[in-house]
Order: sequence, then C-alpha cells, then structure tokens
Amino acid sequence: MKNTLLLALMAVLTLSACSSSDDANNAAKDEVLYEIKDGRFTEWYPGKKQVKFEGEVDIKGNREGKWLFYSDKGHVLSFTFYDKGKKEGYSVVKHPNGRLHYHGEYHNDKMVGVWTSYDEKGNLKQEKDYGYPESE
Repeated sequence: MKNTLLLALMAVLTLSACSSSDDANNAAKDEVLYEIKDGRFTEWYPGKKQVKFEGEVDIKGNREGKWLFYSDKGHVLSFTFYDKGKKEGYSVVKHPNGRLHYHGEYHNDKMVGVWTSYDEKGNLKQEKDYGYPESE
C-alpha cells in the first residue's frame, strides 16, 4: 500500500513538473522577438532583455546601412554594411570571446579585396585576396 501511494505521488509530481515546463516552453514560442518600427529592425534574445540584431530597413524591407549582431551579454560580435539588401562595404566578425575572427569588404554582396581571419587567441590564421570586380 505504501509503495502504491509513493508511486502515485511520484507520478503526480512528475506530471506537474512536465506541465509547468510545457507552459514555459509554449510561452517562449509565443513571444514575438522582433519588430520593425520607423524603418528600424530589432530582434531580441528570448526574454527581450537583450538585443540580438539591429539595423535599418528600406520601404521594401531590405537591409540598409550598418547592421549589428550582439552576444546575449550585449557585446557587439559583428557588423556589416548593406545597400538595398546586399552586403556593401566593410564587415567585421568577432569570436565569442571578443577577439577578432575575420574582417573584409563586400561589393554587390560578394567578398572583395583581402579578407583576414584570426584564431580565438588573436593570432593571424589566414589572408585571402578575392580581388576586385572589373569596372561596372
């Protein structure tokens, strides 16, 4: 009899824990984590306490200007420039530890010029020259 009551109590506690966990997961799924307001796109990490991505958008919703990506702690991990939704200009990406990962330049959504990458300790890893497009 004691074993039956103990098993029943454990089953109720387990179901209760699963139910509250499911409620939390459903609330997180229903949370809207982005908005476009006054031509500015903002996306947050769950909980909406920290911005994840932000940047300007044109009337068609294309990325414009400087776009930033942040860690969940609020540190800038990358930025890239856009023109009419295409990567255009300088781009920098950092490792999660904050050290430079790679940087280079885009033209018409393609890598151009010399791109340089580094390991997580900041040591030069590679340089690759993508050249420049012919005059357009």
